[in-house]
Amino acid sequence: MAILFTPPLQCRTFSPSVSNKHVPGEFTSSPHSVKLKTSGAENWCSRFRSRSLSLVFSGALALGLSLSGVGIAEAAKEGVNKPELLPKEFTSVIDVAGFLSDGQEKRIAEEISDLEKDTGFKLRVLAQNYPVTPGLAIKDYWKVDDSTIVFVADPTFGNILNFNVGASVDLDIPRSFWSRLAGKYGNMFYWKEKGEDASIEAAVMAISSCLREPVGANNCAEIY
Repeated sequence: MAILFTPPLQCRTFSPSVSNKHVPGEFTSSPHSVKLKTSGAENWCSRFRSRSLSLVFSGALALGLSLSGVGIAEAAKEGVNKPELLPKEFTSVIDVAGFLSDGQEKRIAEEISDLEKDTGFKLRVLAQNYPVTPGLAIKDYWKVDDSTIVFVADPTFGNILNFNVGASVDLDIPRSFWSRLAGKYGNMFYWKEKGEDASIEAAVMAISSCLREPVGANNCAEIY
């Protein structure tokens, strides 16, 4: 599950369903959260924003939203802040879990660079096994803003795909996309059969394809 860093009334979360119990250390997300348009949801965002923004990066709070409404699953985890796990030189792909080969990291970083040049959106990938994670340190390292998608690959609790989606991205990408993406490439059957690296690469390419599509009623309808 993941919480985004967005203004109070644009709070969005995208992560595996609550039934997956997915609360990876650092960022969490709930792809089954699709209908946050009511005043109740706005009030919820306002109440939890200040708390969630400070905790989501440290792995202390996990929230999940289900299709049936706003369902909150909290997991009390010790906060994590390990800047020593961050590379000394900037990179858009950080693999502290060892899921990716050097060649895969390079390919993903190149795709991310091209995507940013073409669309202005910033995709950042963190592969981790909670609690081995940079934690809170990642926010400043990547300078996360409204145009940033933080993709955390962590298989600890089942579904490996978790997303923190900035407000600007949320305006252009259907919220259901993150749910469908996690369902296709993040489920345990997929990554156990294909490998964590395959799930990560497939998700990156699907995100890249989606962000390159013209914004409209049917954009990102297919996951490739």
